[in-house]
Amino acid sequence: MTRQEKAAVIEELKQKFESTAFFYVTDSSAMTVEQVNKLRRLFHEKGIEMRVVKNTLARKAMESASPEKNFVAVFDSLKGPTAILFTDTANLPAKVIKEFRKESDKPILKAAYIDSDVFVGDENLEVLANLKSKEDLLGELLTLLGSPMSNLLSALGSGGQDVMGVLKALEERG
Repeated sequence: MTRQEKAAVIEELKQKFESTAFFYVTDSSAMTVEQVNKLRRLFHEKGIEMRVVKNTLARKAMESASPEKNFVAVFDSLKGPTAILFTDTANLPAKVIKEFRKESDKPILKAAYIDSDVFVGDENLEVLANLKSKEDLLGELLTLLGSPMSNLLSALGSGGQDVMGVLKALEERG
């Protein structure tokens, strides 16, 4: 690979790292070609981009990205064969990996970058798979906000009937 080609790859990766809030670093070594192709297909179907990159190029791209991103905690994970998964949904790659692992014990999660938080190690796969998506959290928030309002309206509605009943009873008495 020439210097110009390396520079182009670094620039492309830099753009990817800066434009995404979520990416995973995985190790898919010891997987057969058939398994890797199946995994790539699963990722592609879910809208996840899988890139196999040289660790030095990935690190240089991260180092040249904006400092607010703070990728330093990911650097130690860039050893050995590495595939980087770019996604728009924080928990989706973890769910796909977890599902794929029902047939195989690979790929291994090295690290995940989720909105500037870094999860290092394969033991975090379950935590990442159980993260709620932004849409799920917004739905829960709307439900929580709507619930007190509906309770208030039903209390006011039934309370009016009770007051009317008391007034009618008082009128009949006297």
